[in-house]
Amino acid sequence: MKILGIDSSGLVAGVAVLQDDVILAEYNVNYKKTHSQTLLPMLDEVKRMIELDLEAIDAIAVAAGPGSFTGLRIGSATAKGLGLALGKPLVEVPTLEGLAYNLCGVDGLVCPLIDARRNQVYTGVYAFDGNQLRVVEPQDAVDIAHIISRINALGRERTGAKVIFLGDGVPVYRERLEQGVTVPYAFAAPGSNRQRAASVAALGALYFAEGRVVQAAEHRPEYLRKSQAERERQEEQARQEELSSQAESAHRTEQEENA
Repeated sequence: MKILGIDSSGLVAGVAVLQDDVILAEYNVNYKKTHSQTLLPMLDEVKRMIELDLEAIDAIAVAAGPGSFTGLRIGSATAKGLGLALGKPLVEVPTLEGLAYNLCGVDGLVCPLIDARRNQVYTGVYAFDGNQLRVVEPQDAVDIAHIISRINALGRERTGAKVIFLGDGVPVYRERLEQGVTVPYAFAAPGSNRQRAASVAALGALYFAEGRVVQAAEHRPEYLRKSQAERERQEEQARQEELSSQAESAHRTEQEENA
């Protein structure tokens, strides 16, 4: 079984190829270039280095969200285009599950945090039974205070269980975590604290074996919440409706006074 993994859901863009239980190649870049500049060149380089025939892959595993709206669109469009061109199915790997899989096999709880701004994070809570990922809290967009509260509650329920935090939300909210978390915790090391295409490919292989695939034409990224532009449009629309309502109310009052 050969799986191509793609992840551009956050600050890191990556491509990896898994054959059975072996990562043949992985190329990740966390730099200031846009993913549209890096993703396809990375794929071309991986193809060249391991003499990969894309026709030989069984499926394309893609980090399917949540995450950066632009990054998700780039990764999804790349995976979808390859799937359509090659006639290969896609495995949609939830971003938080792929990130948690960086710590496959650890004891305790794993809590990935992706900065969603406005004091919110994309997060979930996971545990492992061997290599099997178990969802304790499904991925969601929540206030940082909410996930700290949930982690404390889960930690008390599982006496002695350590929680490991990882993701680009850690440096943003590290002080809040250090002040608010009351159960044993740690932060992941640099080699495993950001999205990795190899984890998406490895988890994608497990999901592929379970039949969790979609046709390329059916794939849509999971944003979990509206983009900032959409939120701003809705806020502006609500503001204009409120102004209009106030103007109508003032007009009616004036008419009643003049009656």
